[in-house]
Amino acid sequence: MTGYKQAFIVRKDLAMGVGKIAAQVAHAAVIACEEVKRYNQSWFNGWMNTGQAKIVLKVTNQTELMEITKLAFSFHLPVSKVIDSGLTQIPHGTWTCIAIGPAPAELIDKVTKGLKLL
Repeated sequence: MTGYKQAFIVRKDLAMGVGKIAAQVAHAAVIACEEVKRYNQSWFNGWMNTGQAKIVLKVTNQTELMEITKLAFSFHLPVSKVIDSGLTQIPHGTWTCIAIGPAPAELIDKVTKGLKLL
């Protein structure tokens, strides 16, 4: 049986506080779940029925986030991008993080294998 997970990749160059990071990851989770329900209902259902595994990882900057996004797309994985509205710590329009999946864990691992935990 295939395992499923959802990965969140957060930019560390923005110096967001822990609450801000938590909010950005929460935005990514909601957006991603809605998108994956439309993109691949079986992946969403598999993930929902097996504990909703999640992992939060970090990249140094937007360039690295773009590279991870391109790599995820090359594996045909759903990627949800979070752009901040600029109401608190960072400017409007700043790309803060992405969610990959929910999707098969082995595919996500191919994309995220070199990243470190947040």
